[in-house]
Amino acid sequence: PLAPAVKNFTLNFTITNLQFTADLEKPSSKRFKSTEKVMYYYVDPLLQRSSIGPAYIGCKVMAFRSTKNRADTGVDAMCSYRDDPSDPKFKRTNVYHELSKMTNGVTKLGHYSLNSQSLYING
Repeated sequence: PLAPAVKNFTLNFTITNLQFTADLEKPSSKRFKSTEKVMYYYVDPLLQRSSIGPAYIGCKVMAFRSTKNRADTGVDAMCSYRDDPSDPKFKRTNVYHELSKMTNGVTKLGHYSLNSQSLYING
């Protein structure tokens, strides 16, 4: 049998208590790397506990970006999972609702506060 294909989806959200600074735009900067580590620390376990969990491979932060409100930082991540046609795991709306629940209505991610309107999942 064919090995399941690896598929990606994007995950975007905005952190309201992380001040955006220019060094967050540079993937080589210390601040980018340390913030990225914290993202994985918080985001990975949530996706592992979601319906996509068994198929979930991981996420990579593509960018941190400034938002209209300079005190906020947008996060753009690319996440991957094994797509097994006989056992489809990824339903965008399910994963959205699960993440929403696990982040207290898209308000909390660990010690970060989230903009409740900012969660997007696109598969």
